Amino acid sequence: MLKSLIERLQHGDRLALARLLTLASRGERLEEMSAALPQTSAGSRVVAITGSGGVGKSTLVGKLIELIRAHGQTVAVLACDPQSPLTGGALLGDRFRMPDRTDDDGVFIRSLAAPSGHGAIADHLDVMVRLLDRFGFGVILIETVGAGQGDTVIRDLADVLVLLVQPEMGDDLQWEKAGLPEVADVVVVHKADLPSSELVEAQVRSMLALSKDSHIPVLRVSARTSQGLEQLWETIAGIPSRRVLHNDDGAGLLQAAHAVLADWFAAAKADRLPELQQLLSQWQHGRLNQAEAASALVQLLQREYGAPHEKPGVH
Repeated sequence: MLKSLIERLQHGDRLALARLLTLASRGERLEEMSAALPQTSAGSRVVAITGSGGVGKSTLVGKLIELIRAHGQTVAVLACDPQSPLTGGALLGDRFRMPDRTDDDGVFIRSLAAPSGHGAIADHLDVMVRLLDRFGFGVILIETVGAGQGDTVIRDLADVLVLLVQPEMGDDLQWEKAGLPEVADVVVVHKADLPSSELVEAQVRSMLALSKDSHIPVLRVSARTSQGLEQLWETIAGIPSRRVLHNDDGAGLLQAAHAVLADWFAAAKADRLPELQQLLSQWQHGRLNQAEAASALVQLLQREYGAPHEKPGVH
């Protein structure tokens, strides 16, 4: 049955997709499902939208759906809502802020209950992303629940992570500012039609400059007026992918190599680990392209072991 569902999924059967997503959300047959799915990405662009509660994530996602469709791409949404600790259910109110496109085969939206303490996302989201990718959606949008500074798990599942802040947040902006370099590929000052949006933008830029992360784009966007939406999507499209699974561009191999080398250096050459971490960060944030990152990694290994023709330990 599972094999049949996977085959139907890969031929564009939405009922098979819905059934497989339900199995994944329940934690059923995950190992079989993961083994049955190809290990390479079909090419979907995975974009995560996160931020504190009330910042307007669902409304922005709704506008992005319309924009992506206007650009001729298909889009799937995994919208996470808080799970009740008493009933295990969720309100799933984010759907009310998104456009009703039930007649559009290029849009797929699935609401998910996210348990407390699980990084602001639903369980088994990684498998669900792979299912949507294999189905062939051009863009996969993931909306987290209201997230805090430590909720960085989503970063490993997305190509690009967009962090929303808003004017008139008061003290809530402090954790956002403290966590920006840890999570954000793009910072959006949402509800930019409010009068204090320019001040918040200046505060965010100042914080990023102090932490030497001034390369992170900061944009003012209003879903209500559509201000900045096109610029936001252009910015997202221009950021290098971070996920391990890729077609054949070598980026996944490089990231996997980084992970292995990081473990090795941590155990055997701890003095080299900070340099490796810095290299990985520069590549992930687009300061180094694929070729530059690969070259820097080779140079790092040469400094550690010598040139390829040299014997180990001979310098």
